[in-house]
Amino acid sequence: MEYTPRLRQEYSERVIAALTEKFGYKNVMEVPKLTKVCLSQGIGKAVSDKKLVDSAVEEMTIISGQKAMATYSKKDISNFKLRKGMPIGAKVTLRGEKMWEFTDRFVSISLPRTRDFRGIESKGFDGRGNYTLGIKEQIIFPEIDIDKIKNITGMDITFVTTAKTDEEARELLTQLGFPFKK
Repeated sequence: MEYTPRLRQEYSERVIAALTEKFGYKNVMEVPKLTKVCLSQGIGKAVSDKKLVDSAVEEMTIISGQKAMATYSKKDISNFKLRKGMPIGAKVTLRGEKMWEFTDRFVSISLPRTRDFRGIESKGFDGRGNYTLGIKEQIIFPEIDIDKIKNITGMDITFVTTAKTDEEARELLTQLGFPFKK
């Protein structure tokens, strides 16, 4: 028997029908879907301590279940003591089953662990159906052992969809379980 992530199965069985009913799609291929999830983390203190980038890559690999890669500066900026080619962050892009698994864990386990959580803002849409939100602490993920963390850093998570408008994307993410503020 082949394994299907829970959220993907829910998308196939329930979400497609709900979106078709609300927006009146004629074809199943018109229904918006989640295509990828991008996690990125910029480490400002990495200019003075290179080991911070290594620990960020390691943490992001644990969180996502996929090998993260370091990002490097593209130009010199003297005010930040930054040289071209210096490691300054980490990123990972999830697609397929890993994307569905991460999204399910993020919505059902990690978001509720956020301090003073009252829902996520709906201001993060970009006008093309993609949603980005920032997290202040990476310790909301249960995969991270708090005792082994050297410093608490945040990260940006972007959910890329095939939706043509923000309204369609918001409805898709709401149907997938995202707790938007009213």
